[in-house]
Parts: sequence; structure tokens; C-alpha cells
Amino acid sequence: MKKFVSMLLVFVVLLTLAACGKSDDGSDKGEEENKLVVYSPNSENMVNLLIPMFEQETGIKVELISAGTGELIKRLQSEKDNPYADILFGGSKAQVLNYPDLFEKYVSKNDEYMLEGHKNVDGFLTPYVADGSVLLVNTDLAGDIEINGYKDLLNPKLKGKIIGADPLSSSSAFAHLTNMLLAMGGYESDEAWDYVKQLITNMEGKVASGSQAVHKSVADGEYVVGLTYEDPAAGYLLDGAKNLKVVYMEEGTVFLDAGVEIVKGAKHLENAKKFVDFVTSKEAQDALGQQLTNRPLRKDVTLGDHMKPLDQIHVIYEDEEYVKNNRDKILEKYQEIYTDVAQ
Repeated sequence: MKKFVSMLLVFVVLLTLAACGKSDDGSDKGEEENKLVVYSPNSENMVNLLIPMFEQETGIKVELISAGTGELIKRLQSEKDNPYADILFGGSKAQVLNYPDLFEKYVSKNDEYMLEGHKNVDGFLTPYVADGSVLLVNTDLAGDIEINGYKDLLNPKLKGKIIGADPLSSSSAFAHLTNMLLAMGGYESDEAWDYVKQLITNMEGKVASGSQAVHKSVADGEYVVGLTYEDPAAGYLLDGAKNLKVVYMEEGTVFLDAGVEIVKGAKHLENAKKFVDFVTSKEAQDALGQQLTNRPLRKDVTLGDHMKPLDQIHVIYEDEEYVKNNRDKILEKYQEIYTDVAQ
């Protein structure tokens, strides 16, 4: 009888321990607490660099779901009452700022170390990288043609030898359009829009099929110069290209932030906070600056030779509110000018 009672007690203890290790849905609480669900539009290079670093440093297991920013935001909206994700990692600041109700307020402990103009000022969006509009120049083809900024693109020697994407369908091309408007006189300046018309004329109305085709066609020697963005352009330098040069326009270069945000109602909130802190840590920011071509935003970051320090670039700042509210107006005016030139 005593043996039976002892066995029964052991059985009850085992059941109790098992019950303590399970959540209401039967999953293992230990595993659940040691988990982070990340939605991300970022490149494989970035997630393959940073997520293993985060897992190794914290012991937290990341479940990654990759898709475009727009698709992921729609998913967050549909899951609003019962969120699956804990983190949105990536996506332009301009896109994410439109959906503040989807995210938790959190300011990283590293916010004080971030560059001015690239801090968390909205309470929920933490900038961690920025991408700038640049010119990619094939120096073999350019020869002695000076290309230091936008005004140089009007050189008759470059007629038909410049390529860009369509701002109507390419976010990087739209960023270049607003960058040049700001740099050449202002978004509503007649002088700036006259420059756009002259540039399209000198380009002979040539438009690439997409943003990737722009930098690739310059690298392949099809065009002398392309209006592109820093990430892929600097990538050629990182890979050792000797006949390509990245030009930051002397009239001014705009850098647009990408952010990391905690999803409102995140089931792994503390882990999510650790992820935001990690992405803005010196270790992660140095890795971005040395091993990739996404521009990190810490003041004390160490950059590789393939990236030009910000203090050596004429940086200008986009009026994000104006651009957001007048996007359709800007595109309509561009299309009107392009159609007129192309006829």
C-alpha cells in the first residue's frame, strides 16, 4: 500500500511539473518565452547577418517571416486583435509612420547614441539604417567628364548615356526625384522642375525597367551614369569593382531611414525590446557598416572603406510631411513633364 501511495505521489508531482511547463494552448512555456517572431522585408544579407548574431547573444530563437513592407503591414492589420508577430524589422520610415496604432511605444536605451535627425522621435519607430540617393558612375566610360552632382548630368556629352528608373513605379526613383527637387530649388520651385525637364531631355527619356536594372546597366557598361541608391552602389565597391564610383551629389544627398518597431500586443514583449536594443547596439551597427552596404546610424559606428563617412557628404533633409501629403501631386507633375519631353 505504501509503495502504491509513493508511486501515486510521484505521478502527481510529474503531472504538476508538466502542467507548469505548458501554456493554455499546450505549448511549452519555456520555448515560448525564448522566442521572437520577426516580420521583415529586409534582404537576405541583412537578416542572415544580424539575426544569428542576436540569437547567439541572447539565446532567443527567432522565427522569421519575409515579405514586402506593404504585404507585412496588411498582415499586421489583419492580425491586430491577435498579433502573431512581435517585431517589424525594416521598411521605410515614410511607410510605417502611417500606421502608429499597430506598434508599441518603446525608445531604445541606445537612442542617445544615434545620429541627430535619426533618433526615435515618434515613440514607436526606431531608425537603424538609412539609404541615400546617389549617382553610380562607370569611370571607364566617363573618361574626363566631371560628374560631381546633378548639374553635371546636363552635360551634352552625357546625352543618352544616363539611366534612371520610373518614379511612378520605383521607390528609389521617387526618392531621387524628391532629392533633386529639394537640392535644385525646392519641391514647388519652377527652377527645380525646369531642371527635371532638362534632365529627362538629356536622358532622351530613357527609363529602366526597375531599380536593379539601373545600377546593373552602369556596371555592365551600357550607360555612363545611373540615378540609383547607396546600398547596391556601395555593394560594387565592397565586391572590389575598380571601374565604378559612387557620387554623393554636391548639391545635397537625402538619406531616408528604415525602422524597427515592436508590434502592439506582442506576445514576447521583453524579447522584442531586446531586439530593438540589439539592432541599435554598437556591435550590430559596426557589422552593418563593415560587412554590408546599409548605412548604420550610430554616432560611434565603424565603417568599411566602401562607405563614405556622413561628415564628408553634403546631407540635406527631406520634408517628410510635405512629401507624404503631396506624393500624388509630385508624380502627376513628373508624368506631365516626361510625356511632354518624350513626345
